Amino acid sequence: MTLLARTADRLHWAARYLERAEDSARVLRSFGELFADFPASGLRWGSLVAVAGSDARVEPVDGSDDNPVAHFLIADRDHPNSIAMTVERSRENLRTCREVLPREAWRTINDLSIFVRGAAPTSIDVRRRERFLDRVIDDSRRLDGVLQVSMTRDEAYEIWRLGRYIERADMTTRVLGVRAANLLALPPGVSDEFGEVQWMGVLRSLSALQMFQRATRGPIDGPSVVRFLLFDDRFPRSVAGCLSEIRSSVLRLPAYGEVLAAVETVDAELRRCRPTADDGVELDASMDRLQLALAALERVMHEQYVEH
Repeated sequence: MTLLARTADRLHWAARYLERAEDSARVLRSFGELFADFPASGLRWGSLVAVAGSDARVEPVDGSDDNPVAHFLIADRDHPNSIAMTVERSRENLRTCREVLPREAWRTINDLSIFVRGAAPTSIDVRRRERFLDRVIDDSRRLDGVLQVSMTRDEAYEIWRLGRYIERADMTTRVLGVRAANLLALPPGVSDEFGEVQWMGVLRSLSALQMFQRATRGPIDGPSVVRFLLFDDRFPRSVAGCLSEIRSSVLRLPAYGEVLAAVETVDAELRRCRPTADDGVELDASMDRLQLALAALERVMHEQYVEH
């Protein structure tokens, strides 16, 4: 590669951290809206900690909306996957490779970092939270737009895309492995009463509700939602859609043989997944296997494009 390995590594992780912040904001916003409307639907704030990729035990003090989980996910500087920390890490990685980015891209991430640093501690409160989460999502989208229309399609651009789509695929598997699996495990009475609304919440947490309705034109049930979020390669937040974009970027990079083989391994694991209507344990196990395959892909990419 003509791109410096150090620059490639920092671009890749800047993309992953920013995608992590945006996806966490989506999940938290959707969950908060659902919890406010249906507090008795079996939702548990603690499940969001697992979605964030943490095994920490963080539980709300009571059923109120103001609780330690929101602080943990938004502002906790001891939690590496909080929105405050992931935005800061994205900014620090991009700061050292500004020479390969359009100037407006650096201004966007810098402005977002300044906003998050000041607003995160006070955005735990439900009255301020939505504005904060919207700003994180909107600025992340804005940065993607800047790069889409003004960045040369070179190695730096493809490395950025790889970081974005690997992180996005990973988050989709986490949402399915935790929220969807928990929903499938609910008692029949609760799942019958609130099932469709909660599956809508799963889709909203990935900005997928409208596209799901366009694609299926049928009832919103567990198997249909899981199938769409795993296999519909026309939707850019499905696992199949992310793999399609990853494959496209890998083929534009030099010496892609081993990396492409790792992509195909993830794809093979995806094809082994079987959406079911009642087996949350199997769905969770399938998502764990997909996450391990994505982690293996990440290692191969690091060996190819950074260590070499």
